[in-house]
Amino acid sequence: MANKSLFLSLLILAISPLCFSEKSQGGNLYPQFYDHSCPKLEDIVWSVLAKVVAKEPRMAASLLRLHFHDCFVKGCDGGVLLDSSGSIVSEKRSNPNRNSARGFEVIDEIKAAVEKACPETVSCADILALTARDSTLLVGGPNWEVPLGRRDSLDASLSGSNYNIPAPNNTFQTILTKFKLKGLDLVDLVALSGSHTIGDARCTSFRQRLYNQSGNGQPDKTLNPAMAAVLRNRCPRSGGDQNLFNLDHVTPFKFDNSYYKNLLANKGLLSSDEILVSQNADSMKLVKQYAENNHLFFQHFTQSMVKMGNIAPLTGSRGEIRRVCRRVNH
Repeated sequence: MANKSLFLSLLILAISPLCFSEKSQGGNLYPQFYDHSCPKLEDIVWSVLAKVVAKEPRMAASLLRLHFHDCFVKGCDGGVLLDSSGSIVSEKRSNPNRNSARGFEVIDEIKAAVEKACPETVSCADILALTARDSTLLVGGPNWEVPLGRRDSLDASLSGSNYNIPAPNNTFQTILTKFKLKGLDLVDLVALSGSHTIGDARCTSFRQRLYNQSGNGQPDKTLNPAMAAVLRNRCPRSGGDQNLFNLDHVTPFKFDNSYYKNLLANKGLLSSDEILVSQNADSMKLVKQYAENNHLFFQHFTQSMVKMGNIAPLTGSRGEIRRVCRRVNH
């Protein structure tokens, strides 16, 4: 559906309690930032994404992930989009991004359309934030107002991308610490993990759960035995690293709370999913609440997305508005 205005008018009656304004949350960021300088911005983003996601639903998860990986490095500044050039070493080379970050060509297409309508006006960082919201909406997730006004970074951080982004095999405390260093808390961790209700993971990201780090070849006891047997068929002890598996095997292309229901049934795919129910009582409590109440999950997810989108944005005269998201202007 290419007409976002029509889509939202139909959607608003169903999810209006979840639609909220965070004008004070973003400091210099606010949803109306481009109302005069680029009034068609959100329609442009939506029209491109609607076609892309209709053709490839998996792309919604990939674009949501790009915004996450951008914000967790140096803040939400579009740094993840930069290619290597001159002194810039691209974050695309990092361990979290090297083999799995995707959707850059979609951002390029959106940026080109926006530049045609509003030259040198809208940042790539803001396009990432809007793309994350609209990708969520297009697969059945909640709506929220996106505070805007970010500017783009002039460099990237390969080391930050390697060390700041939570990894599938990190311990619970390590992941929580990485969230807290960005001003996020336990609720944000559990709510944002719910983005794993869509998307895929590669075999290499969870193989240790199937064959055990100790080498005895037995599946992790926290993994449902029947699910483990199915996974081992396509994820051998060696090889098949790039084989893809749904993070949520129940509704893999629908944004809902089945991810949390899966966790309670020992059917979480990644170790970073499973530890939410096995290593911390407070996170376990939240998982149960979200599994029972999809509305609550949506409410917390939207609040956490706005909060995450406010991590160290460049505003005012800092940074620049890139003409092309893959490279700086000079």
